[in-house]
Amino acid sequence: MSSEYTVNAKARADVGKGASRRLRRLASEVPAIVYGGEKAPQMISIAHKDLVWFLEDEAFFSSVLTMDIDGAKESVVIKDLHRHPAKPQILHADFLRVSADTKITLHVPLHFTNEEACHGVKMQGGSITHAMSDIEVQCLPKDLPEFIEVDMTALEVGQTVHISDLTLPAGVESTALALGEDHDSAVAVVQAPRGGSSADDEEGAEGESEES
Repeated sequence: MSSEYTVNAKARADVGKGASRRLRRLASEVPAIVYGGEKAPQMISIAHKDLVWFLEDEAFFSSVLTMDIDGAKESVVIKDLHRHPAKPQILHADFLRVSADTKITLHVPLHFTNEEACHGVKMQGGSITHAMSDIEVQCLPKDLPEFIEVDMTALEVGQTVHISDLTLPAGVESTALALGEDHDSAVAVVQAPRGGSSADDEEGAEGESEES
């Protein structure tokens, strides 16, 4: 479970809302917690600027990270993030310990490709609407993908991509599909242009020429 992301953190003993506020205001650090596995939860702090830098990379959210707490390293994934509603400030972060032989559940971003070349867009004048930007998957840490690709090339106007249409890497499964077919939600749809599809326009033009 090697990681290209190493998050440096410090253990903290001073806890509570007041301590967290002081940490943010005086030290420019983010209070956080590491939990899971056979160890007890551990309170930590991370430099705000470091965490902001990591969060600019989408893959950070769907990768196994190396958490270095005062020199002691362990593998984690980010599970939750609390942001200030009005300021560009991170208030708190939750990290989950992972082990090589235990499956984890995490949201993975979707990358939509070939949208301009999509048949329904290029040939039929339609437009693509995304119903999801990520999906929740379950897998072993070694199988965790940074993203899942959604190829839109062959879709026509009126067609929809569902979760079951996605090609997931080996060892990766959708948590939604594990609940049954009723949870096979739409991922993206190619909508007809306003006023109807181009196919309808062509049929209308042919009808007019026959009448004349």
